[in-house]
Amino acid sequence: MEYQEIKGKDVPALGLGTWLLSGRECAKAVERALGIGYRHVDTAQMYGNEAEVGRGMVGSGVDRGEVFVVTKLRTSNFSHDAVLRSTEESLRKLGTDYVDLLLMHWPNPSVPVGETLGAMRELQEGGSVRHVGVSNFSPSQVEEAAGYAEVFCNQVEYHPYRAQGRLLQQAREMDYLLTAYSPVAKGAVLDDATLEEIGAAHGGKTPAQVALRWLIQQDKVAAIPKAASEEHLKANLDVFDFELTDEEMERISALSR
Repeated sequence: MEYQEIKGKDVPALGLGTWLLSGRECAKAVERALGIGYRHVDTAQMYGNEAEVGRGMVGSGVDRGEVFVVTKLRTSNFSHDAVLRSTEESLRKLGTDYVDLLLMHWPNPSVPVGETLGAMRELQEGGSVRHVGVSNFSPSQVEEAAGYAEVFCNQVEYHPYRAQGRLLQQAREMDYLLTAYSPVAKGAVLDDATLEEIGAAHGGKTPAQVALRWLIQQDKVAAIPKAASEEHLKANLDVFDFELTDEEMERISALSR
């Protein structure tokens, strides 16, 4: 596993995304992932699977302190009291007394960002949340959020076809983690000729593995691909034994549409 250092904390550069995973499949995916070496798991109140993620964590037998656990507040839970109440419920479902990272899932202009982040900071000060951040925020929205709390992360859609240059520059300037969801563009990269060619030059790596490598090789970037089967989980994790050249990195960046 490789790590991104954010504000002095090492975060596993590759994690398991659990969006659209539910029930037994979700619990089993988390258990499998942790069993083969994942140490970063991402969920959200909106996904409706926090309890299953918690069961998978317990089932894996991996010590809680070894896993970087992320969840996100529903936009309907952005008021001060709702932040406190819903986070307590998330912790109960996850079966843990703290999360490593709590995010605002989407901007919600109907609630002042300072109110939401103020409540999140209270949780942080109380120890039930280690770090706070945002998701799907623009650079200006991140800047506004930073006026109320130390932003540890902004989670956004990021893959070879969707450039995030402004956010990436901001992440490096402000020392926050840019976490890429949908890192293989919902499967769209799988038939990409450029990625296939680059993968072939690295011993037959797949286009998905090349896309993941491209992301995590960027300073301050983590990726959270979704997978359930052991085969896909292992394939996504098999990206630490090769390195892309500067030219290959640029070729992939040029795929942005």
